[in-house]
Amino acid sequence: MSEHYLPESEQRDGMRIDWDVRISTSDGLTLAADVFRPDDDEPHPVLLAAGPYGKGLPFAEGYAHQFTCLMNDHPELTTRSTNAYQVWEFPDPERWVPNGYVCVRIDTRGVGGSEGAIDFFSPRESRDLYESIEWAGVQPWSNGKVGLLGISYLASNQWLVAELAPPHLAAICPWEGASDFYREYTHHGGIPTEFMPSWMPYQVRPVQHGRAEAPVNPHTGRRVSGKSTLPPAQLDENAIAIDDVLLTHPTDDDYYRERSAVLEKITVPVLSSSNWGGMGLHSRGNFEAFTRVSSEQKWLEVHGLEHWTEFYTDYGVDLQRRFFDHFLKGENNGWDSRPPVQLKVRTPDSFFVREEQEWPLARTHWTPFYLDLDSGALTEEPSAGTQEVSFEARSSGILFTLPTLTQELELTGPAALKLFVASSTPDADLFVTMHLFDPDGAEVLFPTAFEPHGPLAQGWLRVSHRALDTDRSLPYRPWHSHTAPSPLTPGDTYEVDVEIWPLSIVAPAGHRIGLSVRGQDYTHDLPGEPELTYGRELRGSGAYWHELPGDRDHPDYSGRTTLSSRAGQRPYVLLPVIPG
Repeated sequence: MSEHYLPESEQRDGMRIDWDVRISTSDGLTLAADVFRPDDDEPHPVLLAAGPYGKGLPFAEGYAHQFTCLMNDHPELTTRSTNAYQVWEFPDPERWVPNGYVCVRIDTRGVGGSEGAIDFFSPRESRDLYESIEWAGVQPWSNGKVGLLGISYLASNQWLVAELAPPHLAAICPWEGASDFYREYTHHGGIPTEFMPSWMPYQVRPVQHGRAEAPVNPHTGRRVSGKSTLPPAQLDENAIAIDDVLLTHPTDDDYYRERSAVLEKITVPVLSSSNWGGMGLHSRGNFEAFTRVSSEQKWLEVHGLEHWTEFYTDYGVDLQRRFFDHFLKGENNGWDSRPPVQLKVRTPDSFFVREEQEWPLARTHWTPFYLDLDSGALTEEPSAGTQEVSFEARSSGILFTLPTLTQELELTGPAALKLFVASSTPDADLFVTMHLFDPDGAEVLFPTAFEPHGPLAQGWLRVSHRALDTDRSLPYRPWHSHTAPSPLTPGDTYEVDVEIWPLSIVAPAGHRIGLSVRGQDYTHDLPGEPELTYGRELRGSGAYWHELPGDRDHPDYSGRTTLSSRAGQRPYVLLPVIPG
């Protein structure tokens, strides 16, 4: 029988804090929660989140670099909070409790103070969250309305539990939360990503339940991994081997489907918040969810910068608060009459806010730009005759560019690339990148969700996964079924469609738009020492590397790739041009 820290309650900094509260689950285990609430005896709306990062590990300690950057870049945050209770990707209780909210932070199963084995986004983990919502909804400090608010993992699980419709769930705000476990977390275009195998040992295993050497919560003096100490063999047994999962489940099978929400079943009010720079994880899921959830009350917000930044800034907190004040407190604050979409449209060096009525934008001119394989140009009319160009699969491939802009050009929306591809081997991987170049020819790079110097947008496709689901595909957003790979006959040409995740840029005159087709991850090749994450260099594609041992080290992905253009088979990229 596991030992747990006993719950403790204290008054601190104007709040009543209940540490290490136990929540019983239907299969007999318990989860650990911290509750921050107003120091009164009144019921209040609840903001709840559950994550795998240790509810008692301070942001400033566990993620010191990110915390320091956040405080340096946004010093106004130090005037709104002591930041002493901030935890990675959870709402800061000092920004919410004084405004009449209860904040509940929960360790997901197998991490922190919560018992059990780690199994990311499993049906059991979603059931735990459902039962936690229902527990919070009937506590004496609750007004019976529970909202979900958190970043990334703490956003992704919101889609899964909202599908189950807990009676006390009143509204959700998934901030940069993937909604498709296969297409966003584990595979890009059918290519396994190393993100989760790299992330887990650095962010999850150090706070795994029962780990003796875990950090201590400075407010309580208690280990963030719980009171119990488990032997190494038991810790290993309780930790999912996610890299093995990716290799043994290469297609979008039942394993991934039961960990991906059926978005159409969601009817609760939704504020879906995405990031233009979220290529690889923090983007696509929020756009997909906004267009597909069945809720009649849904809004989309899109911003830029690092994936944690705008969640904590006044911009983000004010937006979140107006949403929850309306649906959890019943305030008539005009939220229900605001436009459904708010975009922080990107320029080369800043953003500006613009409200819209739909997504994608109805006024979009879906414009095909054809790839001239001889000149490397993107043209409004296809070239005549037959063209062919080849590159080594493991190379930076080929760059195509529009002419230098004579006037401003805005691209805002999803994009898609049509290619005709042959390979010297039975398979090939395509890495597609959208670029912006300044008048001097230097690439304009952006601080993105998980990459300090990222390009405009990215897309990927394993050519053996080229089959489309025709019922779900749209001209600007192809949907690959990823269920039955079809190997290539070397030398034969195949028609393929590559999904490019949504982008936004207002490109000034004198700049150029580019598109590259590669056989490996994009890198920017900037001089100087790059930042590190998970012990590896960030060089343009964030933490979404695609060289998982046992996968792309196979000879099939080291051949020669050929693009062709001929009558009836003209390659083009479909871009979302927004009229000025």
